[in-house]
Amino acid sequence: MRIWFKIFKDNRLQNDIVVEEHQTDTRTHKIFKALDEACYQFDLGKPIWLNKTIAEFKRHSKARFYQDNFIETVDFDFLEMHVIEED
Repeated sequence: MRIWFKIFKDNRLQNDIVVEEHQTDTRTHKIFKALDEACYQFDLGKPIWLNKTIAEFKRHSKARFYQDNFIETVDFDFLEMHVIEED
């Protein structure tokens, strides 16, 4: 599984990373582990999955985490995660 994480500010891509998960875990565990890795690489706290974020991810395999999803203040508009390849 490959997941692309992108940080946007003022409609511009500021930073991105692709995280690959090759473990035999469930899809959900792979997604959470990839999100943990991306947050570590970006030096961010882990975002909270709000109901609207979960619904968006179920529909499009893509989710955006805005300021509302983070406990601490972030200096970007949103963090986007997009599943680009599944096992």
